[in-house]
Order: sequence, then structure tokens, then C-alpha cells
Amino acid sequence: MDLRKLKTLIDLVSESNISELEITEADGKVRIVKSDGSVATLPAGVQMMAMPAPAAAPAAPAVAATPVAATAAPVAAPVETGHVVTSPMVGTFYRASSPNAKPFAEVGGQIKEGEPICIIEAMKIMNEIDSDKTGTITKILCENGQPVEFGQPLFIIE
Repeated sequence: MDLRKLKTLIDLVSESNISELEITEADGKVRIVKSDGSVATLPAGVQMMAMPAPAAAPAAPAVAATPVAATAAPVAAPVETGHVVTSPMVGTFYRASSPNAKPFAEVGGQIKEGEPICIIEAMKIMNEIDSDKTGTITKILCENGQPVEFGQPLFIIE
């Protein structure tokens, strides 16, 4: 959520008769609650509380699943050969410049160092990601439109 929008919401809550406001958007949830003044670091006596993400599973089943995951880990993570191109930022992975455009890179296609191989959208800005090695694309590790993290493998180049 935009910081200016958040500040405006805080000001609206502090100046109104409402005691609590919760907003849910695609990128997260914000809850603003008027406090009794015990939180001195926030402006106008407003307390913000981030909603924790729900747990994926209770603690007991997670403990029981740990031995299974340990034995499955070597099978699930095959050793990749070649040069791995990783994401330089958090965002949304796109293989082409538009939905109807031809993808920048295909499996088996030749790529030169400095050529664009994908786009990562971050904060409504489309960032072309260039290849850092000349070679052949042997594997594409992300789906079109998939969210990616910093350092996440995107392509294997040989």
C-alpha cells in the first residue's frame, strides 16, 4: 500500500468518530485502531496493527512431516547443470513484453549476453532482465505471471 494513502487513512481515522478501520487490497491488509494514547510513537494517537499471515499447518503435523520432507528433499531438488540466472528483485515474472508478444527466450533458444530474457514487474514498473551469459536456454524455471523473490532462479543457460 502506498505510504501517502496510509498516512491519509491514519489522519481520517484520527479525525473521525470511528475507532477502527480495516482495508484489504490485493497487496495486503491494513488495520488502523484508535488507541487510548498508550502508543506515543504513532501520530495522533493511532495504532496500526499488521495482520499476521495464517499458519500453513499446526505445529504437530509439521513435526510429523519433517522426516518425510527430509527423505524427499534430495529427490525434489535435482542438481541443475549450467549457469543459473536469478531474479534481481521481487516482482512478477513475464516471459514477453505483452500478453500477445513473442517470449524473449524459449527452451533451446540461443541467447547472447546483454539481451533481454524476461520482464519483472515491480511497483507497476516493467524491468527488462538481461542475460548475463551467452548460451542456450535449457530450462525456464518460472511460469508467466508468477510472483518471484530476490535471488530466485529464473533460467538455466548452458
